[in-house]
Amino acid sequence: MMPCYQLPMSQFRRFGLALMLPVALLGTFAFPTQLQTVTAQTATDNRPLTIRADVQEYDAKNQVITARGNVQMLYPSRQLQATSAQAQYFSKERRIDFSGNVYILQQGGNSIRAEKVTYLIDEGRFVALPQSNRQVESIYMIEESNNAAPAPPVPQTPPLKPSN
Repeated sequence: MMPCYQLPMSQFRRFGLALMLPVALLGTFAFPTQLQTVTAQTATDNRPLTIRADVQEYDAKNQVITARGNVQMLYPSRQLQATSAQAQYFSKERRIDFSGNVYILQQGGNSIRAEKVTYLIDEGRFVALPQSNRQVESIYMIEESNNAAPAPPVPQTPPLKPSN
């Protein structure tokens, strides 16, 4: 057998590849719950949109990021946090589609729970759809102004009369 320093370069590369492939595969299967992170820049203000997920794909031709599995999105410039099973960021259309157990929280406490939500970035608008036979749930925090007229008092329930 020849010493490794005398091996032809092609055999040396094959040997290196043969060692690297099992290590790479082991790393892929040994850490499946590790989240991948992608940061996308919006076109107008260059503030980051951070997406974490088990798996992410980028379609350079259509400029679409697809994230699957334990998706977590943070969009500080829009004061937005979201979780879902899948999300797609369409950078050309400036739209984000969430699907699968979607929960979106905005700073101030407003939130949406639905099966599917589309966020139209430039319009600041959400379109939410429920699972079949269910409803979308939204919670909006409403600030009471000090100048508004006080709410009328709640009517008193008359006491129950004992039956004879």
